[in-house]
Amino acid sequence: MKARSQRNLVITLLVALLAGVFFSVSIPVGSKHIGYPLWANVKKGLDLQGGIHVVLDAVDSPGLPVTDNAVKQARDVIERRVNGLGIAEPVIQIQGSHRILVELAGVKDPEEALKAIGRTAVLEFRDMNGNLIITGDDLSSADVAFQNNAPVVKLNLKPEGQKKFAAATTANVGKPIVILLDGQPYQEPIVQEGGLTNPIITGYQTVEQAQAIAVALNSGALPVKLQISEVRAVSGTLGKDSIHRSLIAGIIGAALVVLIMLAVYRLSGLVADFCLAIYALLVLGAMVAMHATLTLPGIAGFILSIGMAVDANVITYERIREELRLGKTVKAAIDAGYNNAMRTIIDSNVTTLIAAAVLFYFGSGPIRGFAVTLSLGVLASMVTAVVISRFLLTNMARAGLIRNDNTQAYFAVASTAE
Repeated sequence: MKARSQRNLVITLLVALLAGVFFSVSIPVGSKHIGYPLWANVKKGLDLQGGIHVVLDAVDSPGLPVTDNAVKQARDVIERRVNGLGIAEPVIQIQGSHRILVELAGVKDPEEALKAIGRTAVLEFRDMNGNLIITGDDLSSADVAFQNNAPVVKLNLKPEGQKKFAAATTANVGKPIVILLDGQPYQEPIVQEGGLTNPIITGYQTVEQAQAIAVALNSGALPVKLQISEVRAVSGTLGKDSIHRSLIAGIIGAALVVLIMLAVYRLSGLVADFCLAIYALLVLGAMVAMHATLTLPGIAGFILSIGMAVDANVITYERIREELRLGKTVKAAIDAGYNNAMRTIIDSNVTTLIAAAVLFYFGSGPIRGFAVTLSLGVLASMVTAVVISRFLLTNMARAGLIRNDNTQAYFAVASTAE
């Protein structure tokens, strides 16, 4: 039992050390790099990395007058398109009566993003005589697929649209059908066979081009014509300064937590500090896996959760102290301490998660970012403080590293006489 516990401790420490190095730095080895630094791979918001700032003006056009309702609908359509492109934490606001502000973080191709935002996405299929076959109203959905290893957009039509398209293809075998987007001829494919129910649009060079068309068609046509009146790059300089200050605050806060835990709980405090490092990796790893966007409020939530991460340890260690004062063995005190503290830990964390859920549901943008990091921090602290720290302390006791004859050195336990 003792040898097994010692082996478990050594394996745990080695795995944690290797994981810490792998997920913290990228080490060049020849022409490749080993490592996956989590911080570099976390999606960052506009306030941290910059992006583009676009101002759109709604203008009257035949059949599309500018109204308050039309501008609101246009704002909703743009939001669906931007989110469909996977752009992080967009800022989309109505200014005045006819202006829409759009801010996009980390956009690599501003021109492509602008095309997706401004496209009215009016889809029409017509025969060579100009007769209308189907429109975007007949469209159920548009999906990106692959045909002969090339990206295509597959159109799924509603039942009535399928009937009209099948009849048109039957009547036009060997003839071209004109596909128009926003009133402009896009393609003129030749009908190879009749009775087709779901058309496929080809001719895309990249998946991104096909995805932009699919997103525009799925989100619907803009209810009003928009003109781009301003486009400018947004610098992340302010964000870099804020990141620097936040990192300093985080380092100071983490250092104070580490020192206080060591001073109050001795060796068990070292275990809590070790779990705190694992906690940080878990939170960043979860954000990368979820493609969550980190903003300045999110960093504040992460720093705040550093203190919360050791709260469960404090509750548990105080319970263990009480059990040790009653004369229990270290192993029995550890088991009783964690079992007795579990209810309090769960109650406090569930309360925090409820508050975070309310913030996420009713908030938007940075407020949601704060709620996400706070929730991830609470869940990660449960794993590190309840599972990992218990595993380490239990194996340390079994390995003989923590003994009843000197609990003062491990838990700083006051004597019963006190």
